[in-house]
Amino acid sequence: MKHDLKRGALLLASATFFTAALNALQKLTGSSLPALEIIFFRNLFSLPFVLLIASRTGIVLKTHHFGGHVLRSVVGLVSMIMVVITVTRLPLAEQQVLSYTQPLFLVLLSIPLLHERPSLQRWIAVSIGFSGVIVVALGKGLLHGAGGAVPSWAYFMALAQGAVGALTTMQIRQLSATESSTTIALWQAILMTVMTALPLPFIWTTPGMTEAACLVAVGAFAGIAQVLQTEAFASAQVSAIGPFAYSGLVWAALIGWFGFGEMPGLAMVLGGLLIIGSGVWMLRHDRPAKRKVVAEGTMDAATGTPP
Repeated sequence: MKHDLKRGALLLASATFFTAALNALQKLTGSSLPALEIIFFRNLFSLPFVLLIASRTGIVLKTHHFGGHVLRSVVGLVSMIMVVITVTRLPLAEQQVLSYTQPLFLVLLSIPLLHERPSLQRWIAVSIGFSGVIVVALGKGLLHGAGGAVPSWAYFMALAQGAVGALTTMQIRQLSATESSTTIALWQAILMTVMTALPLPFIWTTPGMTEAACLVAVGAFAGIAQVLQTEAFASAQVSAIGPFAYSGLVWAALIGWFGFGEMPGLAMVLGGLLIIGSGVWMLRHDRPAKRKVVAEGTMDAATGTPP
């Protein structure tokens, strides 16, 4: 595999920008449109980009584990719903930093589901990461029930979304034993589109012109982010460019600040550094395992967070 660090880093940072932008658009539309309606259009309009990626190696839908794809899509759908709900209620940067707990939950879930034994370095990284979560919680007064104008449950849902996102990655790892990444991505896009289309007649809210444009952009941005992320990991070694996945926090903070007047607090910044630092540490000190997880997760647009 070629290794172009500059190209890979630029592509990955660009992918995180489009992910932050689509979250901002979901925040705009989430207050007036049902989450499932937003997710339907996200999957529908991102499908052409998934087909574009899949066409490079061949579009293969044949599978021996259809039930596994259904389960993986259901869990991914739950993750997407949680993202829409939390970005609607939380500052973009705070939702983003809490979503970065996914690698931490991945370590914890690997014990009962994959029977793995995490190394001491991983346990240290997990401890550092969750200490960052505590710092964020203390800064918002969540541990003593003073969440302020933002409901406390939204923060806990954002944290839970990290766990659900980790479960989706775990399911990709299990499916990838017999399925290609393109097959997994195609079934995810198709099944999620169908699953969210079924309840539309019962929850439909007609979007205005501005909202309709946002919905198209949400799907396009999700697809563009997938393409850029896939190209990034094909351009350079994961261990080298992986930390650039966390640049999404910068984009989320800037968009939240200038677009919504959300000024990041000191506790969020410090907690974010601890959470991101733990993720980078795991990426740097567990390269073979991490390469496998990222390779299997590059086609996954369920969470929009780094593997």
